[in-house]
Amino acid sequence: MTRFGIQIEPQFGFNFPEIADLAKEAERLNYTALWASDHLLWDAKSEQRNCLDAWTLITALAPITTRLRLGTLVTCNSYRLPSILAKMASCVDHISNGRLEFGLGAGWKEMEYKAYGIPFPPISTRLAQLEEAIQVIKKLWTEERASFQGAHYQLDNAFNAPKPVQKPLPMWIGGAGEKKLLRMVAQHADGWNMIFGYQLPAVTKKIEVLKRHCDEVKRDFTTIDKSLFIVTCLGDSEEELKKREAEATAALGTGRIFRIARESGMIGSPAQVAETLRGYRALGFDYFIAMFPYKQDKEMMQRFAETVMPHV
Repeated sequence: MTRFGIQIEPQFGFNFPEIADLAKEAERLNYTALWASDHLLWDAKSEQRNCLDAWTLITALAPITTRLRLGTLVTCNSYRLPSILAKMASCVDHISNGRLEFGLGAGWKEMEYKAYGIPFPPISTRLAQLEEAIQVIKKLWTEERASFQGAHYQLDNAFNAPKPVQKPLPMWIGGAGEKKLLRMVAQHADGWNMIFGYQLPAVTKKIEVLKRHCDEVKRDFTTIDKSLFIVTCLGDSEEELKKREAEATAALGTGRIFRIARESGMIGSPAQVAETLRGYRALGFDYFIAMFPYKQDKEMMQRFAETVMPHV
């Protein structure tokens, strides 16, 4: 069965009541999950633009929802020690009664690192840190006492109580890097999230690379859950879509996201968007995580649920 989640970008400027309202509406409309990105600021002019912390946010959403799964798409590994992150995740899994989806990535937004005084090493180092972090986190989730000696992280007879409610707690890795990141997915992940901005031929290539990595590490490709992050907007006419694009551009100060979504075939009539998604469905993606134009989220979320979801 095809699943649909919604993506919230706290960096866009949401306040908590707005996101709480969207979470309740997503649950009412039978979306599978709400996912939040893990960022610290939107851009260099964002002094007055809200950016709620992802982990604080999903923890606060847990008591006001009942079925909606809550995830991070994705946690930036650099922003928290993996040992502390493992503890946080275990606690949120308990607070939500086993509804956490744990997403992790290597990090990329250099502006945030610099502003907050966080070291920003080369991507090769961040990927090496990510791979060690995955091992540290899984040890703390599953072993009574855990030790680990890596180049970047160490554990010394550490224990983590409570353990997660879910066994296993789903670990998602997000990204598109073919050599190292997709190999990590094959080796370690329960699920892979394909990031926004790639058209169907490029995504097809990523799938083929992941299959090769799975063959090399003797992993059944079909055991990896696969989700696609999409940005979408529906309109019955080009005039309506241009109006919505102008509103979204004004709200964010950039039209780049909307332009990329158009190139990906995710902007258009409900029939057009459903057809595009069926193409990705044929590749093996049975989970679509949709982000809607900022300030149009609630209206578009309902429209998408009624006119696109039944046809994918």
